Amino acid sequence: MAGLVNVFEKFRLAGEVAFITGAGSGIGRVAALTLAEAGARVAVTDIDLAKAEAVAAEIAAAGGRAEASQLDVASENGIGAAIGRIADSLGRLDVLVNNVGISAIAPSETFRSEDWRRVIDVNLSGTFFACREAGRRMLAAGSGRIINVASVMGLSGGGLYPTPAYAASKGAIVNLTRELAAEWAGRGVRVNAIAPGLVVTAMTAGMRANQALTEKILDRTPMKRFAEPEEMAGGILYLASAASSMVTGHILVIDGGILAI
Repeated sequence: MAGLVNVFEKFRLAGEVAFITGAGSGIGRVAALTLAEAGARVAVTDIDLAKAEAVAAEIAAAGGRAEASQLDVASENGIGAAIGRIADSLGRLDVLVNNVGISAIAPSETFRSEDWRRVIDVNLSGTFFACREAGRRMLAAGSGRIINVASVMGLSGGGLYPTPAYAASKGAIVNLTRELAAEWAGRGVRVNAIAPGLVVTAMTAGMRANQALTEKILDRTPMKRFAEPEEMAGGILYLASAASSMVTGHILVIDGGILAI
């Protein structure tokens, strides 16, 4: 209608380039499909190349544009090379979604040092290195959006099950998001995060198979169910698009009410 704000157009990403880590499954796959449907050309990266290729093929079959590549986010050099290749070959980099995450469950007093280092390397260091490499290019262009995938466990003391490295890494991602947002807001780059609750993904399969643990989690979740990966799509697209043009440093909680109680 004439005279009204065309809010739907603000969600379009036509002509833009998005780089997504851990895009071969779960939330990363949903992010890739969503941003491609919004018009972006998507770099689908995953440590499992076959999974990345399957998602890129899924996008292409739907009429979108995507390319797949293998990426281990624990490799600082690998992240720099991958982001550089995409930005150089496509001429721009508009959106980064840092989705990769791993976990290890054990009480803190018995938590293995090697598990601690691996989780921190992948979840926290990998997120920072990707933010830094993408940020350099976005700052030079004067524009860009970064969406980090945190967790409700980065905003609370947890208590559902013991996973100290995961909780620590996600809490650090929350404050890393705020730090980068504060640093880069005046230079055209917005940095936000989503904080999912428990989502039906491969990473939560073991927990969901444990009936007692599942009942404990659902008892703490007002909506009484796990989220589906597709339920993260709206938040990711909002933060990746011009619809959120005045939003930076925000942690968008998508948890079925866990943090409300």
